Amino acid sequence: MQERVYLPFSEVKNHKAIIVDSTHPNGFMLSHWKGAPTPATVRDDTSAAIVLNALRQNLPELNLPYVTANHFDIDGFVGVWALLNPGKALDNEELLRQMALIGDFRELDLNHPLAGEALKLVCWINAKEQELFYRPFEADEMEEKETEQCTAKFRYFLREFSRVLQDPDWEKGAWEEEVGSVLLGYRDMYKPDTKLTRHPESGLIIIDTPHPLHYYALFSRTRGFDIVLTCYEQNRYELEYKYTTWVDITSRPTLPRINMGPLADKLNELEESGYRWTYNSITDTGPLLRLNGDLLKRSEMYANPTERQIFSSSIKPDVLQKVVAEFYHKVYKDIEPKYNWTWKEIKELNKGS
Repeated sequence: MQERVYLPFSEVKNHKAIIVDSTHPNGFMLSHWKGAPTPATVRDDTSAAIVLNALRQNLPELNLPYVTANHFDIDGFVGVWALLNPGKALDNEELLRQMALIGDFRELDLNHPLAGEALKLVCWINAKEQELFYRPFEADEMEEKETEQCTAKFRYFLREFSRVLQDPDWEKGAWEEEVGSVLLGYRDMYKPDTKLTRHPESGLIIIDTPHPLHYYALFSRTRGFDIVLTCYEQNRYELEYKYTTWVDITSRPTLPRINMGPLADKLNELEESGYRWTYNSITDTGPLLRLNGDLLKRSEMYANPTERQIFSSSIKPDVLQKVVAEFYHKVYKDIEPKYNWTWKEIKELNKGS
């Protein structure tokens, strides 16, 4: 079997490599990004799962000496580590798949027997990443961008991960606080004062819960849905397209993202708080519609709702939920879910909106 080493992404133009969770013409791509030429036989929801499928099938294209990715996140890291440690990866395949699902889609399912261990590993990475480096998307605000800076993260975690994988409890001091926050939030999601309203025809799920929660808890009951409206006490709201519609997933068809501008206009006509409803581009990884959202940095958008201020609206919850549900029912009325929407198709649908 080909021995592989990690290659900084800035060097991939000079060395043909396996490209994980990203794209580049000088390599073999194993990525769930839209348009990535990943072989059909290994496609899956996460890039890490695609890598594990490729290892399981022993694809001949894996016979390359280098592995790289253009950013650091849980999914991409797991894929890179698996290619460098194929035996260990296949021995721990289901645990790694759970890590990628939690890290990328934030869909924690504690009914899965390995989800608890996967959560510890994900939170260990989160904690050490913030302690030793910088938070996700903070490189956007720095002079040296993610493609260069992520190399230091990869080198550290590629060195340390195998040790922690053997027994995550060795690093309990690092992950304990975040895991505790997630588990408390997960419990809140099943309390009587949390109510879910599902609109499967548009992929919208409305979560009424008293206060903001960690994403891994908040999205734990959103599997199968791609738009999440969260409604907290004091008329605080956020609407978000999940990352599941930024990539190509294979587990189910999806609807395309629709520009949030017209919905923001409707809400601004009703809003009397002095704040304005603002929204992100549909090409953002997780676009938000919220009051004064244009003041958030990208790293703050990606951070948990518990880590950002959410302003009170003058619009009552029943009114806002009705406006949002009717908007998405109308825009998706004549659109059928399908697999592999391209950005070209999505932008064409949104022309003039």
